[in-house]
Amino acid sequence: METHVIASLTESRSALDAFMKDELAVSAIARAGGLLVETFNKGGRVFSCGNGGSMCDAMHFAEELSGRYRDDRKGLPAVSISDPSHLSCVANDMGYNQVFARYLEAHAHAGDCLLAFSTSGTSANVVAAAEYAKANGVTLIALTGRRESPLGKLADVEICAPGGKYADRVQELHIKVVHILIELVERGLFPTNYA
Repeated sequence: METHVIASLTESRSALDAFMKDELAVSAIARAGGLLVETFNKGGRVFSCGNGGSMCDAMHFAEELSGRYRDDRKGLPAVSISDPSHLSCVANDMGYNQVFARYLEAHAHAGDCLLAFSTSGTSANVVAAAEYAKANGVTLIALTGRRESPLGKLADVEICAPGGKYADRVQELHIKVVHILIELVERGLFPTNYA
């Protein structure tokens, strides 16, 4: 079993090493952090969405902003689209492909931002939310795992983290990106916390 543990950790480290050398990805993370800071500075809200493990990442991202990440500071208006009553209502009445877009229709305004997670970049409900965002003045940051995906093509900033053959390595990189984005937001809005 130990051999498999080491092999898995080695594969994960290799994905991270490759990601760190990807200048486009590093630049995209920095730009996304700037867009988030700009959104909050202008009084906008940040929404996040994804399916399965990506929904968990979207929830984690939002709660660290509205709650607390490292040090005390003001809560920030961030919410993940993960309310079970909303998801089941819209899925039942309109189809699962509309669960995220419909939430944005109800709550988002021009000047807000959507952080959309899809390891494949093809999740129909995430792409529908991205299309709604683009059509309604909501800035779109996409976290994907494959280049040239439908979601990535819609994004104002795409952070593509190709972690390997399976989604788990992509998700491992996405959670690192989530933490970096939160830190960039805090550095931009609460610099004394990092003095």
